[in-house]
Amino acid sequence: MNKNRSRSFTFILSASLLLVDQISKKLIIDNIPVNTIGFSFLNDFLWIVHVKNLGVAFSLGDSVPNVLRIILFIIIPLIVMGGLGFYIVRTDTLTSLQRWSLAGILGGGIGNLIDRIFRSDGVVDFVSVRFYGLFGMERFPVFNVADSSIVVFGILILITFLIEGRKKNEQKT
Repeated sequence: MNKNRSRSFTFILSASLLLVDQISKKLIIDNIPVNTIGFSFLNDFLWIVHVKNLGVAFSLGDSVPNVLRIILFIIIPLIVMGGLGFYIVRTDTLTSLQRWSLAGILGGGIGNLIDRIFRSDGVVDFVSVRFYGLFGMERFPVFNVADSSIVVFGILILITFLIEGRKKNEQKT
């Protein structure tokens, strides 16, 4: 198998995350009215809710004018996601874990972009976790599969870059 073809294999993760994200959002839309709690688990620790988010993380930018929202939350991320996909396939400097991590970020990013493009009322968020007053929040901001993917794989790639940097520093000394 040639190098680019085997690297493209990591897009299976992107596609899988995108599929799970969109299916879960569709289930929420079809079964839980907006701004309501559909299910509560573990003594209110976990709620499955249905909320819409016109902004980005933690609803930042939800009051931005529509034209600016399109530029900041659709056009720029589309360019970034395209560049990320190209980078995953073309670069020789990534480890396999880093390549898979970037593919996970890409899948999550595309999942939320689909919502921003095709759902004028905003990104569908549905997981609410109790935060017990930590940082002044009773509940963590509501999120979805795509958000989780971006955060988990973002942390993972950060760790891999830190480990790689540490290895390079040890080799110098």
